[in-house]
Amino acid sequence: MTDTAHRPAKASSGERVADWFDGRLGVYALGRRYLRKVFPDHWSFLLGEICLYSFVVLILTGVYLTLFFHPSMNEVTYHGGYVPLNGIRMSEAYASTLHISFDVRGGLLVRQLHHWAALVFLAAMLTHMMRHFFTGSFRRPREVNWVFGWTLLLLGLFEGLFGYSLPDDLLSGTGLRFVDGAVLSVPVVGTYLSFFLFGGEFPGHDIVARFYSLHVLLIPGIMAALVVVHLILVVYHKHTQFAGPGKSERNVVGTPFLPVYLAKAGGFFFLVFGVLALISAVATINPVWSYGPYRADQVSTGAQPDWYLGFAEGLVRVMPGWEISVAGHTLVLGVLIPIVVFPLLLVAIGVYPFIESWVTGDRREHHLLDRPRNRPVRTSIGAAWISLYLILLVGGGNDIVATRFHLSINTVTWAVRISLFVVPAVVFVVTRRICLGLQQRDRELVAHGRATGVVKRLPHGEYVEVHRPLGPAELHTLTEHEHRDPSDHRDLQTADPQPALGGARVSARHEEPQP
Repeated sequence: MTDTAHRPAKASSGERVADWFDGRLGVYALGRRYLRKVFPDHWSFLLGEICLYSFVVLILTGVYLTLFFHPSMNEVTYHGGYVPLNGIRMSEAYASTLHISFDVRGGLLVRQLHHWAALVFLAAMLTHMMRHFFTGSFRRPREVNWVFGWTLLLLGLFEGLFGYSLPDDLLSGTGLRFVDGAVLSVPVVGTYLSFFLFGGEFPGHDIVARFYSLHVLLIPGIMAALVVVHLILVVYHKHTQFAGPGKSERNVVGTPFLPVYLAKAGGFFFLVFGVLALISAVATINPVWSYGPYRADQVSTGAQPDWYLGFAEGLVRVMPGWEISVAGHTLVLGVLIPIVVFPLLLVAIGVYPFIESWVTGDRREHHLLDRPRNRPVRTSIGAAWISLYLILLVGGGNDIVATRFHLSINTVTWAVRISLFVVPAVVFVVTRRICLGLQQRDRELVAHGRATGVVKRLPHGEYVEVHRPLGPAELHTLTEHEHRDPSDHRDLQTADPQPALGGARVSARHEEPQP
């Protein structure tokens, strides 16, 4: 008889396929190395995932919309599901938008899902970057990744503008008129740029087709590539983490990618998708049928851009209508200055990591995050920038504010102009004082413990409040940072970190060394 006891079992088809790919691509080694990547557990890290998932929703819904949208400004007579506009002359772009909204099954839901996802995508990106800013995760070695994220935000602003302009309705056409005015204000070459952009005198016949190519092909391709590079650098540099017991600059403590984090991420994707779908189903956004087709001789009242470009319009609205003549050329400073300040406000975010590194002289690698209170100057700068943005956002809707609150629009405009210089300075000072006060409170907690509300009488008659000493974890959180004199205004300056108090090590689910 043939002995089959020690004969090797035949490999399954799945094993053979895996071996085939591993022999040619080395997937086993890659999987063993990266599928166990550690992700720290903190709610703020979900902001980046919201950016990614809303971007995926944008891609999926955008592909669906391209099947029915016609990016043409050729005039047609509308005969479709929306009866009030039947017989009206309009562009093919606007007519196809109405067709998607009223005649394509699920078209209106997908349109609204696309628009809401764009708003959430940009809001999540801005919040995600502010989280990185206030916690200092942009420091070496992550400056380049910060620039990639900032570039994604900048491209997202223009991507939203192009997509917002495609339906060729009266509201988006009013926005394009604003863009045309900004282009025309460029000295010497403004007229040429306008004719090149619009294919002739505004509104021309080519702008929708050109924006469509940028919106569905060029910019999404660049953004997708940047997202991939951004994620690769996150994997390469490892995750930052907040200070705590068992956490240091040389390790990452958290849960592994497979299977724990993958299950959480998958569930969170469907949660984000579901929330976006719910909002899109119950909240109408950009009802283009209410505005009608664009006509160059009409302007819709109460025209406002989406929130992420509201501050750019606010710059123009609060700027006085100054004009000067230089060498025979008229410079419209009322528009030229805002379109110069607009990119400067954004560039200030992009270059900040390099400015802070230069000012502080800090060239070290950082993998532990700062508590914002322990970096008062940086936190105050960020709070001042946000206040400036919000003021300009109010300025971009000065007519709406004046109408709703029954105020003079001149009063609102002047209030915004004054606040533009006063409020950020006040916010900077107040935020810094709050940070220093919170630092003092932390020192008192470390020194005396937490008040219990129990009053005790000592043998010699004195009454004192009983304090409960902090545990090792709390002590570690409050003391694991670089200590400075709170009266020293150079609080950005680095120093050798002092050893933490109570840095007891606790058991962690998974730990990964930093590179």
